[in-house]
Order: sequence, then C-alpha cells, then structure tokens
Amino acid sequence: MLTATLYYNSIIKNYSKTLASTASEPTVAQATKYYLANIGSVTSISGLLNNDKLYNYVMTAFGLSDMMNAKGLIRQVLEGGVTSSTSLANTLNDPRYKALATAFNFAANGAAATQATSAQQDVVNNYVEQTLETNAGQQNQGVQMALYFQRMAPSITSAYSILGDKQLLSVVQTALGLSPLMSTEPIDTQAALISKQLNISDLQNPAKLQQFIDRFTANYDAQNASAQSTSPTLALFVNSPGISSNLLLQLANLKLGGS
Repeated sequence: MLTATLYYNSIIKNYSKTLASTASEPTVAQATKYYLANIGSVTSISGLLNNDKLYNYVMTAFGLSDMMNAKGLIRQVLEGGVTSSTSLANTLNDPRYKALATAFNFAANGAAATQATSAQQDVVNNYVEQTLETNAGQQNQGVQMALYFQRMAPSITSAYSILGDKQLLSVVQTALGLSPLMSTEPIDTQAALISKQLNISDLQNPAKLQQFIDRFTANYDAQNASAQSTSPTLALFVNSPGISSNLLLQLANLKLGGS
C-alpha cells in the first residue's frame, strides 16, 4: 500500500486529472446528471428534503453523510440561514453546516435559492471532491484526511473552527503531536494549546498550508509504519510524469505473481 505521503503527493500532482476521472465514473456521472436536471425545480426546503436522490447528493457534497437521517436538524439549519450570528448554522461551530446554509440560502432567496451557482455547479464540484476523498480513504485514511484538510483550510478562521470538526482536529493533533486526550480539557484551553503551536493565518498561505499537510502525512506515516509500506520500485513511479493516481493505486494493489 502506498504511504500517505506518496499517495497524497501523487493525487495533488495530477489533481485536475484525478478529479475529472472521478467525475466520469459511471455512478458519479449518473448522480450528477440527475442532480443538475432536477435541483433547479426545487423551490422550498421541504422539496429538497423530500427528494431522496437530491438530498443524498447534497449531504454527500457537504460531507454530511453521517447526518443523513437528521432531517429535522438540517431543516433548522436551512431555515435559519447565515445572516444572523445567532442562526443555527453559525452557532453549531461546524463549517459544514454554514457551507450548506450558504449554498442553499432559502432564508434570503426563497424559492430562487436553487438557481444560484452555489446550489448547482458548486455543489457538483463539492460532490466530486468528496467522492475522490472517500475513494482515497479506502486505500489510506491519512490521504483522505489530508485532502479534506486542504479543501477546508480556507474556512478555518480560528482554533475553534478546528475544534468544531473532528477530522480537522485529528489532522492538527497528528501534525503537531498533540494527544487526543486534550479533548478532555476545557475548550478554551484546547484552543489556546492549538493557537500556541499553529498560526491559523498560515493556513491561508498555499505554501505554508502545503508544509503543514506534509508534516501531517509524515507523522501519520510514522504512526502507521507497520500497516503500510511502499516498494522502492513503486516509489519511483510517483514522481514520473504522466503517471496518474489511479494507475498508482493499481500498481500498489497488484499482488506478487500477478494474481
């Protein structure tokens, strides 16, 4: 199996091509075709929640698959919008809900909410990225975490943004060598601990963000060394031009003897 560092770098090197390949997968393409053909006709929150295909697509796109059955909560998030600082989307301290309510701003735009680009092509882009991350995670969980962190970094405005998202927190804890037991401390203490070791504004700088993710994948590989290894021959392919991440996966999964 490819290490997190090698596999992540292979995806980032060919990121656009890998996304395009993911988007063209039959199940993804079919789901996207249905979504784009029907989302514009949805004029209410109920209309979205009651169409299982559209609802599942949206929830997947915003990384909320684990909350698929919490339709009552999702309704409240969408009804509250994002204008008020006391709205549910803004007080849950989870960027996924705010992103959802921003994309589907029924509170501000009413029946026209699904006509916005944020509710159509932007959602499709999110869905494809989420699918890519999920596929990567089936091979190496660290890669999924790294890709997710990279995608969510622009929305991280404070240590509290990290603390409100379990996956972001796990990446930060691994990168900085912080114990998961820190979660037993008061949240302000946790925020102070993260802020002391990480300049949050650095995450808005592409070069510094990449350095942080490299630090995460290196530490992740060190912690999971016994569960993953990469042959020297396979490692050479990672830096070879024209070698896609999908081909690397096929090479990594080949068993000796061609079986």
